[in-house]
Amino acid sequence: MQPISQRRTMKKIIFLVCIALLAACHKDDDNDEQEDLPGRTVLVYMSGENSLSYTAPVDLQEMKEGSKKIGKNDNLLVYYDRRLTGELPWLGRIKDGIIVDSVSVADMNISNVDPPASDPHVMEDVLKYAYSHYPALDGYGLVLWGHCNGWVLEDSIAYTRAWGIDDGRDQPGGPGRVLINIPTIRRVLEKQPHLDFIFADCCLFMCMESVYELREVADYIIGPPAEIPTDGAPYATVVPAMFDRDDFATKMVENYYEDYEHDLLLTAVETKGMDELAEATRNVLEAIYDRLDTEYPDVSGLIHYYYDSTNDGTFKSWAATYHDAGDFIMRYATDEEYQTWKEALDNVIVAKTYAEWWTTDKNWNPYYTDFTMSPERAHGLSMFIRQDPISYYYQRRNPELERFLWYYAVWERPTTE
Repeated sequence: MQPISQRRTMKKIIFLVCIALLAACHKDDDNDEQEDLPGRTVLVYMSGENSLSYTAPVDLQEMKEGSKKIGKNDNLLVYYDRRLTGELPWLGRIKDGIIVDSVSVADMNISNVDPPASDPHVMEDVLKYAYSHYPALDGYGLVLWGHCNGWVLEDSIAYTRAWGIDDGRDQPGGPGRVLINIPTIRRVLEKQPHLDFIFADCCLFMCMESVYELREVADYIIGPPAEIPTDGAPYATVVPAMFDRDDFATKMVENYYEDYEHDLLLTAVETKGMDELAEATRNVLEAIYDRLDTEYPDVSGLIHYYYDSTNDGTFKSWAATYHDAGDFIMRYATDEEYQTWKEALDNVIVAKTYAEWWTTDKNWNPYYTDFTMSPERAHGLSMFIRQDPISYYYQRRNPELERFLWYYAVWERPTTE
């Protein structure tokens, strides 16, 4: 018979072994549960046949790194189109740092030549192929990678950009420079599975006009209201955030913001409150315009998120396309009117960053000297304020707004008999 001290020691050893075995079993169960989580499918749609072409391989490598930290059943897809590569655009799945299941546009029966990524028919076919071949049980996401000029329409002035820009250099004799407008993107996405989010890794996307246009095709819209650097998002950290099940919108914004050392403006909007925000905006604008002595309000000195193509530092009409919505309303509304509107805005914004200046690929100072940033004035979304059409710029811009759902929800005032 063992001494009591030895028996106690043996019991303790047996007890610890049992605890370890139970913990191991529990850990295995956790792993099984993690592996069995229903997957999310996210497509990064890269329209890179333009001046951003050289940054595409860098971002692709970052996506490979980020893919190592997503779930077993998750699908990270990329549609890859660059300038002057000699290869057809292709769609591939990135898994554990490797591109797998790669198919060209010819393999997908889309085209035997290089089609413009910004062609709505090409976008529709690519999305249809991607989401049907990689169905998700836990939702879909879409990344719009490329150039953007907010809500501005591509068929107005030659240098406007809408979204995408495919310059057609890989297809001699082809359609040339092709862009896609936000209302057209909406019509393409209405035919696809409903999206958990649209992440716009492009300049100027977070304007009232675009977010409202896309409110019924995605639960969240995430992107910048101003310019961003050519390098774009740090996908090694943003990709894992896209597949987060708890708070992907906030984490995507935080990871992006941290990478640029806080010199970046980003906003994440939950779209289910956009109709209420539109109604609140309509009400406050009607009150504002009823008090105005002139038909067109003075917008000088307001925060704007873009600038004229000149670099003399003076305020130009081009900048007025993207005024901070809340800064305008703060100037002209009463305190009570502003607070009512601000409550509707706060209900849709789930994440927002602030910067006194933001990183661009140009010298910032000459272009943004006519206003002062502050956390109170910067609201995270821009809005177009119509101006006197005596300017050729506004002769074109003012009526363009009528092609957006935002116009009929907010600006079209009822006629009186």
